[in-house]
Amino acid sequence: MKWNWQRTNWPHFAYDSEAIKTLETEFLQQSGIAIGAFKHIRQDEKAELIVELISTEALKTSEIEGEYFNRESVQASIRRNFGLEDKNLKATAAEQGIAQMMNALYEDFREPLSHDMIFEWHKMITAGRHDLIDIGRYRTHEEPMQIVSGPDYARKVHFEAPPSAQIHAQMDQFITWFNKNTTLPALTCASIAHLYFECIHPFEDGNGRIGRAIAEKSLSQNLGQPTLLALSNSINTAKKAYYSNLEKSNKDLELTSWIKYFGETILTAQQYSLRLIEFLIAKTKLFDQLRGQLNPRQEKAMIRIFREGPDGFKGGLSAENYVSITGATRPTTTRDLADLVQKKALTKTGTRRHTRYWLKLD
Repeated sequence: MKWNWQRTNWPHFAYDSEAIKTLETEFLQQSGIAIGAFKHIRQDEKAELIVELISTEALKTSEIEGEYFNRESVQASIRRNFGLEDKNLKATAAEQGIAQMMNALYEDFREPLSHDMIFEWHKMITAGRHDLIDIGRYRTHEEPMQIVSGPDYARKVHFEAPPSAQIHAQMDQFITWFNKNTTLPALTCASIAHLYFECIHPFEDGNGRIGRAIAEKSLSQNLGQPTLLALSNSINTAKKAYYSNLEKSNKDLELTSWIKYFGETILTAQQYSLRLIEFLIAKTKLFDQLRGQLNPRQEKAMIRIFREGPDGFKGGLSAENYVSITGATRPTTTRDLADLVQKKALTKTGTRRHTRYWLKLD
């Protein structure tokens, strides 16, 4: 069996552009809707949206690789990097590093891709690591770079990358390709860029996070502005499909199936972003309608509910949740929640201990 990089026509990829034309059109249409909707968000809400999407991407791209970070710490680091706050919330070196990379990806999307840029990203995402030989440079070890599973006596090789000695030349070729292919359709370019990078697998660790960042950079450059996609959130919901498609596409330079898969994943991420934009617009309208009508407990609870995002509390807000958030007594909680329903801030479902409350948004 040959890997892509071992084929004589590597890295010349083939695909059926007609088969993915509908996906490309949908991406551009949804991008236009998102850009238009974004204009209707207040400046403070725009900052909140940017932090929310960037932090979600930071958390999920790490989660795919088995690293789990504290959302508040990552968000605080992102806000500090943007100059939005200086709250001294403790964050680990790894949390600060992934936040730093996502900020750089957002702010420097127009900059051409380069070895130095990729090395800086690698330093950021490996911050605090002491188990790697090669940090901020391509791998140098002589043994094969493989992704394997199973015991030693029945080991399955899912992927093998080019030897370390070839990496700099391979990455030279990749970076040249990336910077020259800005006229390719958005989904096609981002999909090929991600797979191409993953085929090379130039680092000892961190290839997945950098590969996904490269896909987002490609999309941003194609649109001429940061895409604000929670791409890794979309990938993480169906992680097995992601790895399965990657493995299959590492063995064939015909990429129509891969571009379809990755393009649909990008569209799912785009739809999530649109939902969040619409949610923030609805949130602003609702608070405008309720201005001066809420007591401090109700206002605190509403802010907390909105912090859960478009889906709200899992299973809905209960009276127990309200007590925990506000410190109110049971009778006060009952009155407050009934009042919020009457004011059309919340809707109510269920009875007695099964009663739950949900945001009432247009």
